[in-house]
Amino acid sequence: MTYQLAQLNIAKGKERMDHPLLAEFVENISRLNALAEQADGFIWRLKDESGDALAIEAFSDPTIVINMSVWRDVETLKNYVYSSDHLAFMRRKKEWFTKLESNHLVLWWIPKGHIPTIEEAKEKLRHLEEKGSTPEAFAINQPYEPN
Repeated sequence: MTYQLAQLNIAKGKERMDHPLLAEFVENISRLNALAEQADGFIWRLKDESGDALAIEAFSDPTIVINMSVWRDVETLKNYVYSSDHLAFMRRKKEWFTKLESNHLVLWWIPKGHIPTIEEAKEKLRHLEEKGSTPEAFAINQPYEPN
């Protein structure tokens, strides 16, 4: 069976996304999403009817935003995250987001063609929090090969 890499990334805004403090981040999210969609290895990302995921409330806290996507493998995801314009915004995350006490990023392997659900992603995040990196759910700096 062929596998692809799913990822969930959550962030807790210092304010809601419509607050002026987050304006620069919000103004650039479409550009960063387009950059991801054009990146080598990109397969899919979670989005609503507007093409965005910022309005999707996956948690009871409305300041928590999610990003969920599927990639060919860990390397292509890392290339986008650390070797594109995305990195400049990641370096500025303290301007817009508060530090979470728990894990904010989880990766896991899915069968090719599977589209992960938000509930599936939240379960993977819980798994990582409770058990640490395992082949079922892992951190980007502790990757596992698909089994």
